[in-house]
Amino acid sequence: MTVMSPAATDRTPAKTPAGGSGSAVLRALLRNKLAVVALAVLALLLFAALFAPLVAPYDPNAQNLLLRLRPPAWQDGGSGAHLLGTDQLGRDMLSRVVYGSRVSLLVGAGAALLAGVVGTVVGLSAGYFGGWADRALMRLADVQLAFPSLLLALAIVGFLGSGLWYVILVLGFTGWVSYARVVRSEVMSLRTRDFVTEARAIGVTDVTIMRRHLLPNVTAPLATIGTLHVAAAIVAEASLSYLGLGVPKETVTWGAMLSDGQLYLGTSWWVAVFPGIALMLTSLAINITGDALRDVADPKAYRR
Repeated sequence: MTVMSPAATDRTPAKTPAGGSGSAVLRALLRNKLAVVALAVLALLLFAALFAPLVAPYDPNAQNLLLRLRPPAWQDGGSGAHLLGTDQLGRDMLSRVVYGSRVSLLVGAGAALLAGVVGTVVGLSAGYFGGWADRALMRLADVQLAFPSLLLALAIVGFLGSGLWYVILVLGFTGWVSYARVVRSEVMSLRTRDFVTEARAIGVTDVTIMRRHLLPNVTAPLATIGTLHVAAAIVAEASLSYLGLGVPKETVTWGAMLSDGQLYLGTSWWVAVFPGIALMLTSLAINITGDALRDVADPKAYRR
């Protein structure tokens, strides 16, 4: 009987199947003109969020009741000093929209990252081990799906209280199921492949197999789901803030701006319309990017 040396057991097994390279994904995205526009919008939003103190002309919470409800610069009574007008307290709308992007992008990215980590761990474990672990974890996912996500988020936020990190935690907790189900499905189709069988044969541990050989093969669907979840989390945060259950009132958010501006739609439309447009464009750009990533993740997309 031949005994394998420790070096042999550390040897990488047959090459793991892989999708398109990063450069191929980038080329495919650049061929999609709509995706290029969406990426440009997201880049602009990210720049505004990161450098809000430099981009915004005023403090977003600075009040001047003498300038309340001034229209945008292109309307009669408007001023170039306030391009998008002012709200009911005389606060600059452009500055508030710019600062609102910080909260939206942070909540969206944070919730998607948290949900992605939890869902990936659950999906890998359920798909790889199967049996009672799979049944237990998927029944937990079924219980989670039995509750509407927004209502569950409302209940948890109402119990925990308002706060930026609470919102991220809640939206991450309510969004992990979609990641888990997709990862589980992919892993179940991969665990009987030759490269996994060879890794087991030479003594590679289960954790290493999942980390080095299975996880890289589920990154494409994870990226797609994660992108779409960012948009969903941004809309969910705006909904919570609109209801007064999101981040504290002193923090500028698009949802709170929509809530404040609804009373002025008939007379001062810009107070609610501009944060609504920002929310719509952000969600649309993220969804278009997610759709484009889903398309290029298909191996047929790399055929020349």
